[in-house]
Formats: sequence, C-alpha cells, structure tokens
Amino acid sequence: MTETEDDALRREMVATCRAMNASGINQGTAGNVSIRNDRGFLITPSSLPYDVMQPDDVVQMDFDGSYEGARRPSSEWRFHRDILQARTDVDCVLHCHSVYATTLAVHHKEIPSFHYMTGLFGGTTIRCARYATFGTQALSDAALEALKDRTACLLGQHGQIALGKSLAAALAGAIEVETLSRLYVQALVLGEPPVLDDEEMARVIRQMRNMSYGQAPDLEGVNDTARKRA
Repeated sequence: MTETEDDALRREMVATCRAMNASGINQGTAGNVSIRNDRGFLITPSSLPYDVMQPDDVVQMDFDGSYEGARRPSSEWRFHRDILQARTDVDCVLHCHSVYATTLAVHHKEIPSFHYMTGLFGGTTIRCARYATFGTQALSDAALEALKDRTACLLGQHGQIALGKSLAAALAGAIEVETLSRLYVQALVLGEPPVLDDEEMARVIRQMRNMSYGQAPDLEGVNDTARKRA
C-alpha cells in the first residue's frame, strides 16, 4: 500500500515527540505537537506516552474544533487550532515543559536580547504570556498575544511554545528557546546581564532573515573575505 502524505506526517509527528523527550526538552506525557494538513490539522492525542504512541493515535482535527479517531486530542488543542488559524506563515506548533524555559515562565520573565540569538524568533525579546488555566480559551488568547510577530514564547507558570514551517524547524526552535533560557538563568546568577540595543538587534534580525532566504551575509564587516569562487 502506498504511503499517503498524511501517513508520512503522522510518522514524523511520532518521531518528533520522541525526539522531544530524547533531547530533554520534555518529560512523560507533557507537551504536544500539531501540523497543518489539507483537512485542518493533525495533533497528538491526550495522555498517551510518546514511547507507545503510534501514527494511528494521532488525531485529525478541523478548525471548528471537531475531531475524528479513537483518541481524544491534546487538552491544549485550542491554542494549536487558534495559532494555526491566525498564523498562515507557520504550519507547526510545538509545546513543551522544558526545564529552564519553564523556570523563567514561573517567574513570568521574558527573555531579553542578552544574546543575539534571541532575534531568531523575530524580535528583541521572547515574551512570556500571562498565566491562564491549561486547555482554556484564555490560555490560547494569551499565547496568541505573546506570539505576535514572534515564532516562540513562554507561557506563564507553564512552559514554552515554538512555531515553524516544519516539524523539524519547530523542534529546533524549541531546543534553541531552552538553550537561551538556560544561558539567561545562568547569567542571572551574576546579575542582570546587559542587553543588545534595538538598533543592533534590528541588524541581527535582518541578517538572519537574509540568511534564511539563502542570501549570503552582506552586512558591513560580516564575511568580508568569504566569496564564492568564479
């Protein structure tokens, strides 16, 4: 039997979930993943350990909140639905309870531009959404607000969300959020670190966008001696 596109997405979702746990950014049955498809979106099921989850366990949902399949969708389906509906620039939503990102989130601390890689997510900060009960519309609304013009955010007293055009990109983003969170927590031990100013961050973000479009770095002083041979 020929594998369909949805079959492939389901397999990739299972692999992504297991990679979340293997990388250390998630534990147990916490966290959830979704990806857009031509019928709405696929989302991980509720309360099923990733090491036993199979492609057929992934749940098909419509943007009206209806679903089909033997299992219930993740309790966080609302923010997956609302993000995918509002953000046509992304196709995947990944949520996890990574330790250092959650450490900052329990203090409602956003991540400032203490390191230039903060710009990877579209702005000078990685915001922290206000707290709301898990699985509620209030949490979805808070997440959408924190994600405005961003591809990642923290969730107050909860965890983090990372967005991407692919499952691999969303996973890489979540791992980077956790790395920055760990660096920031460790830097805070020495005191509040200095931050890069908005002018420099605008330059950084422009350079990152150029590189993501496949263009060579072209800012003054960047790779001045790196030229492709004729």
